[in-house]
Amino acid sequence: MFHPDLMRHPDSCPTLVLNADYTPLSYYPLSIWPWQTAVKAVFLERVDIVAHYEREVRSPNLTMRLPSVIALRQFVKPSQFPAFTRFNLFLRDTFACQYCGSHVRDLTFDHVVPRAQGGRTTWENVVTACAPCNLKKGGRTPKQAAMPLPIEPIRPTSWQLQEHGRRFPPNYLHETWHDWLYWDVELDA
Repeated sequence: MFHPDLMRHPDSCPTLVLNADYTPLSYYPLSIWPWQTAVKAVFLERVDIVAHYEREVRSPNLTMRLPSVIALRQFVKPSQFPAFTRFNLFLRDTFACQYCGSHVRDLTFDHVVPRAQGGRTTWENVVTACAPCNLKKGGRTPKQAAMPLPIEPIRPTSWQLQEHGRRFPPNYLHETWHDWLYWDVELDA
């Protein structure tokens, strides 16, 4: 019997990692491990296998189907507030310029109150901006530049970033992952 998974190289068989409550550790970036890390965790008895690929790996004395979904045996409590990173900032602002709303590839970040005017690099004072808007605003506040922000920047919770991350699915989703990623999505009538 032919199955597409059988032809796959093991490196193209990532494993979706669920917390002990069977929810993904994170949605964006999606909590995935390379197959080697997943197999090691299985042998160290740190995870339970929930679903497999058809693809197998072999050693001289063992044949094992690669896990496609695993669940941690110990619950990992997510931190309440995420780290202030460029990626998390872009995710908070849904990868859009906060001044014009465009979704361009080359986003930058902008200090709402410019550093030259005493502004700090914090969640509450930095937003994503496209290059033209950033240049247009320059070293002024949004009010001085007549470029109001539709939403004041906030320090997001990890839950808020997870909710934003659900809108940006990764390029690859194995069919065994769907039940675990979208189990809480409202069903159509």
